[in-house]
Amino acid sequence: MHYLERLKDIEAEFLEQYPKGFKDEYFFPTMKKFKPEKLEEFAKEALKKENFSNPNLIVENFYKVIQKSVMVSLFDKLKLKDALATLNSYEKDMLSIEIYELLYGNKKEGFEGLVEFLAEYRLAKWTIISVVPYYLNRKKEYFIKPTTTKNIIKYFDLKDVIYKPKPSYEFYERFSKHLNDMKKNVDSSVKFDNAVFTGFLRIAIEMGEE
Repeated sequence: MHYLERLKDIEAEFLEQYPKGFKDEYFFPTMKKFKPEKLEEFAKEALKKENFSNPNLIVENFYKVIQKSVMVSLFDKLKLKDALATLNSYEKDMLSIEIYELLYGNKKEGFEGLVEFLAEYRLAKWTIISVVPYYLNRKKEYFIKPTTTKNIIKYFDLKDVIYKPKPSYEFYERFSKHLNDMKKNVDSSVKFDNAVFTGFLRIAIEMGEE
């Protein structure tokens, strides 16, 4: 793992400044607002398997999870709301099938299907595609934020992942593997949640570059 040294360096610097990691609410008052547990609870209930017999409800709940998230831009939320309002019942059926596959079935097919579906509305964006799986499984799935992702790839010189604005499952898998490898080597105070972990990398990289 060629990046282990760099990772340990920035972790040491980060923990020297913030000994409690992200659990230090004095330094990270935004963590009080970032309450993913509540939205995780909502998402798991809203998108549970038995709800998929009602595609209308699924499409509505899929949007609600995104709407409630502080991690997706208001602009994208409004565009998504407008796009979903135009869907007929057949399109809602199709969309709910892709969401089901992504969350409970063939993840690769669901991911790619959702990308193609949203691409029609110019909404195939990393934040929209990755946010719902993250809320359903915060320790396994990653929320992909473009700027943070590009910075991680560049800083750790990850040769086998090439970021592109259009989401791809292959990239998601490879990038997640790198993040999982890194996660094994850091303190628990910066990895109790996958969005916290990528947030730690973002801040620690900025500190390392200063």
